[in-house]
Amino acid sequence: MQHRNLGGLRVGAVGLGAMPLSIEGRPDEARAVATVHAALDAGVTLLDTADSYTLPGAGPGHNELLLARALASYGGDTSGVLVATKGGRGRPADGSWTVNGDPAHLKAAAKASLRRLGVEAIGLYQLHKPDPGVPFTESVGALKELLDEGVIRLAGLSNVDADQIRAAREILGDRLVSVQNRYSPAVRDSEPELRLCAELGLAFLPWSPLGGISRSALDGPSGAPGAEGAFHAVGRERGVSPQQVALAWLLARSPAVIPIPGASRPETIRDSAGAADLELTEPELARLDAGLPAAA
Repeated sequence: MQHRNLGGLRVGAVGLGAMPLSIEGRPDEARAVATVHAALDAGVTLLDTADSYTLPGAGPGHNELLLARALASYGGDTSGVLVATKGGRGRPADGSWTVNGDPAHLKAAAKASLRRLGVEAIGLYQLHKPDPGVPFTESVGALKELLDEGVIRLAGLSNVDADQIRAAREILGDRLVSVQNRYSPAVRDSEPELRLCAELGLAFLPWSPLGGISRSALDGPSGAPGAEGAFHAVGRERGVSPQQVALAWLLARSPAVIPIPGASRPETIRDSAGAADLELTEPELARLDAGLPAAA
C-alpha cells in the first residue's frame, strides 16, 4: 500500500473507520475482529475510533476495547499501527450524540481511553467536536495539557472550521497534526479546511468518505447521469468498485488526504484498501469532477 505522512509518521494512505463495528447494526465480535485483521493484512496502519462509538446508553469505550483485543490477537507486527481515538462526545440511552468539551471531562476521558487501549500513550487524540457551551481554546488547552503530561503523543481536531484550526495551531504548535471533517464526492463543505491543512502540513482525514456512492445508485439524484454514475462507470471500466474509485479520487485531491472509510466486513476494507494503489488518470479525474455538485 502507498503511504502518507501524519505528524511525521508513515501511515497507509487509506485508514479504517472502526465506528460501524460498535454502533447500531454492528457485527458480532468474530466478524469485527476479522475485519480489523483484514485491514492490517491489507496494509492499513491507521485505525480511527472514539470513546463514544458504542450502543446508546451502554457507556463509553466499546470500540476502543474491541480494537485493543483485535490488535492483541493479530499474528503479525502491529508496531507501526497508529490508533487514533477521540473524546468529547457521548451516547445517552435516547440514541443522540451529546457534546462535552469541558477540559476536565476531556482529560478524564483521554485517561480512560488510554486504559482501554492498553497503551503507554495514545498515538493520536482528537477533539471529537467543538462544544458551543465551552470556549474552544479551553478545550484545546486540555489537549495541550494531555500532550505535556505524556498521556497523548499527537493531537487532532474533528468537525472544525478554518478559524478553529488556526486557533488550535497557535496553542498546540506542530503537535497539532490532523483534522477529521466530513468530506466526500457528494459533501465538500470542508474545501477551505482541506486547503488549509495542505498549507500547514496537517493530515486531512475525511470521515464518511463514501457518502453518496452506493452500489445501486447508477445515476445522479435527479435520475440523469451524474457524479454517482461517473464513479460507477469509471469503476466498471477499471474493473473495480465505485467505492474504490471514490477513495482514489479523494487521494488525488491532495497529498494531505488520508480517508478513513468505515467497514464491518473483511471484504469491504480489503476493497477500500485497494484504492491506495489505484491511480486515476487526468481524463478520469476530470470526468468525475464534471458531475459533482458545487462545493459550499
